[in-house]
Amino acid sequence: MKIKNRSTLIIAILIPIAVGTLSALFSGRMSLYSQINKPSLSPPGFIFPIVWIILYILMGISSYLIYESHSPEKWKALKTYALQLFFNFWWSIIFFRFSLYLFAFLWLLAMIALIAIMIYQFYQIIPLSSYLQIPYLFWCLFAAYLNFMIYRLN
Repeated sequence: MKIKNRSTLIIAILIPIAVGTLSALFSGRMSLYSQINKPSLSPPGFIFPIVWIILYILMGISSYLIYESHSPEKWKALKTYALQLFFNFWWSIIFFRFSLYLFAFLWLLAMIALIAIMIYQFYQIIPLSSYLQIPYLFWCLFAAYLNFMIYRLN
């Protein structure tokens, strides 16, 4: 990966981190997580910020690669990226702040569909950028399992 503009890369990485940080602040997630009934495969609460920061960094690098490309399809792909970030931002608030577990699960399924579309669009432009999004897709699939099970248990 050749870095053409370091400041653009840093901004690209900071955007998803800012989205995740603001979502966490508005959702009050950690206080609720310790109080709800969780499935046996639930990781301890301290794992989530570690995983998310890694995923946000990968998302930022991936979006940077698309942004710096010369593809005529890059803006369409970046719009999908922005839309899934919007869904990402609101999921924690829907789930943790409002405790709307079933609605959050459905929201997450829509977000997963957007992530899959984004991965496909990114692949058409720069395959590496799509590969960097695959851990995010898998984590969200795992989150969907956790979300659904929390809905059933609570």
